[in-house]
Amino acid sequence: MPDFHAVAAATLADYKPFLRKFHDTADSVYELLFAELQPVSYQKGELIVREGSVERDLYFVYEGVQIAYFNNDGKEHVVSFSYPPSLAGIPDSFLNQNPSQYAIRALTASRLGCVSFQRLNELFDQSQQLERLFRKMVEAKFVGLAERHREFHACSIDERFIRFTQRSAPLFQLVPHKYIASYLHIDPTNFSKLYNSIRI
Repeated sequence: MPDFHAVAAATLADYKPFLRKFHDTADSVYELLFAELQPVSYQKGELIVREGSVERDLYFVYEGVQIAYFNNDGKEHVVSFSYPPSLAGIPDSFLNQNPSQYAIRALTASRLGCVSFQRLNELFDQSQQLERLFRKMVEAKFVGLAERHREFHACSIDERFIRFTQRSAPLFQLVPHKYIASYLHIDPTNFSKLYNSIRI
């Protein structure tokens, strides 16, 4: 098995362009954060965050794909995907330290680095630039959520499908399509028709 710290160092190199999109600062700020990430791994199908639990950790995805979802009437409703380079977590539960209304599950075998809520806030006290980075990431997350909400209410299923392919085309090869259909609020039959008719 590869050495986790070697993987973390390589992943930091991959993550820097991603992080700079939110806040372009000194490499030492990113290195401060990644030096604190603790290794965790999950098998396919394993729960990372349970519904009703308080999310104590924030995850940086090194390998694999995860879904966040909630259960209603015996069905899973997908609300987001995470895959490298990105963060996995339930923002409101982590930020407010309240029980989560959602769960996160590994769709594929996953390796992640995590930092606790307490430790992250200690790092914020050490680095104003790191705190600014996370503030901008949280702002971008909520802007994205607002845009997704608008898409679900204002766009046709064709438009929702096309916009998803523009943002996340690799997922079509990585996860069962039923999860993408759930995320897009598209009936599986209509989803199959769109997938076969629209070039990805």
